[in-house]
Amino acid sequence: MADKQISLTAKLINGGIAGLIGVTCVFPIDLAKTRLQNQQNGQRMYTSMSDCLIKTIRSEGYFGMYRGAAVNLTLVTPEKAIKLAANDFFRYQLSKDGQKLTLLKEMLAGCGAGTCQVIVTTPMEMLKIQLQDAGRLAAQKKMLAAQAQLSAQGGTRRSVEAPASPRPTAIQLTRDLLRSRGLAGLYKGLGATLLRDVPFSIVYFPLFANLNQLGQPASGEKSPFYVSFLAGCVAGSTAAVAVNPCDVVKTRLQSLQRGVNEDTYSGFLDCARKILRNEGPSAFLKGAVHCGKLPVLASTAAARRPPPAVVPQSALRRGGRPRSSSAHRMPRGELS
Repeated sequence: MADKQISLTAKLINGGIAGLIGVTCVFPIDLAKTRLQNQQNGQRMYTSMSDCLIKTIRSEGYFGMYRGAAVNLTLVTPEKAIKLAANDFFRYQLSKDGQKLTLLKEMLAGCGAGTCQVIVTTPMEMLKIQLQDAGRLAAQKKMLAAQAQLSAQGGTRRSVEAPASPRPTAIQLTRDLLRSRGLAGLYKGLGATLLRDVPFSIVYFPLFANLNQLGQPASGEKSPFYVSFLAGCVAGSTAAVAVNPCDVVKTRLQSLQRGVNEDTYSGFLDCARKILRNEGPSAFLKGAVHCGKLPVLASTAAARRPPPAVVPQSALRRGGRPRSSSAHRMPRGELS
């Protein structure tokens, strides 16, 4: 009888629940990250993450911090399901007779998982970014309208209420993109998404697997909860900071609306070149210090830990030591 391993269905359910909880907890941070990454030197609305969140609450209310959250909550489960199943599949195909995967093979498995997940990630990010950045653009228009009226009145300050523009919804955006650009409209920025998610998975999966393995009390036993959680924190933050330059470029490319005097871009290299020339190298690290994905990755990793092996009593009676069943056991580390 082989050691009992957690089923794929249970992994997907646990991962989906953890992803939903994680998105709910950290979405305001993700919104601030998107707005900070999108603002350019011409019109800087926010000076920091806390400044962005405070201004968002003042102008849009508490639930303004959750603009676009419905898209993430809807698609985070299939995204995690594809990522997890793909990583499991590639790790299984790359393992031979249950032997421990080499670091290179772990990275290849992560590469395959990151490539597969963009099927869901790209349209999810495309819609989410439009909804998140709509508040920044509306606030910028309101500020410019107030400044223009103040100048026209010779410096006499009056209360100015700019006309509120209707906020788009995810369904409206999807319908408009499909009508005007077809399916390709939802997959704008696919190349940039691949350049972010593939390196992220290459770094995250092997790093988490090896850090988590360091906390195992003994061979074949699972690591304690806090070890898995800390491993997810370290692996997630390291991978997020490593790919943040690509994340900044991806956010700029997927934004359909621009503020006043903001640059437009024709592609990945054009965007990276203009950011470097106009804003300097530090612009590629916008949002990196917030580590928006960190709690999501940590909670997801901890929720998907494999259970301890169940040793059959018959095996213990025959020799006192359980028989090895490594040929049937999925290698550890297949967590997203």
